Amino acid sequence: MNSAIQSIEEGVKKILVGYPNAGRDSLIPILQEIQEKQGFLSREAVVVVGKILNLPASKIYGVATFYNQFRFTPQGRFHVQICRGTACHVKGSAAVLDSLKRELKIEAGETTRDGLFSLEVVACIGACGLAPVMNIDGNFHANLTTQAIPAILNQYKKQTGVK
Repeated sequence: MNSAIQSIEEGVKKILVGYPNAGRDSLIPILQEIQEKQGFLSREAVVVVGKILNLPASKIYGVATFYNQFRFTPQGRFHVQICRGTACHVKGSAAVLDSLKRELKIEAGETTRDGLFSLEVVACIGACGLAPVMNIDGNFHANLTTQAIPAILNQYKKQTGVK
């Protein structure tokens, strides 16, 4: 077994110590804690949880995929959230989202190959007066246009030395 998988398994087992006699009713808080600690739900983590709780991995995936809070891939260094709430929609966030997908070459819910960016569509960021708006690691970008997207993404790339 490689050390990365072993580390994941050890981390999951440490979390499960806090849930003695855990059953299916503890599954969501366990998955939330795993994601909080590891950043996402890996296949290995799901298998370990299944073994310990005596649940098939398919049941665990069934629960986890029902809730949009769970991720199955690591987030990028920069997590991009684009708002698709009513105000943002009316002001053109669909076109901004298309521009993001085109620039990053990923779909919502994915991470770029280089691990720099992950893209998430959110129902509302709560900044309706700034519509359309996106949040990148806590930094809000307001009154967006499709033309602004390449320059904004380049600001973040420059932080890493990527051109």
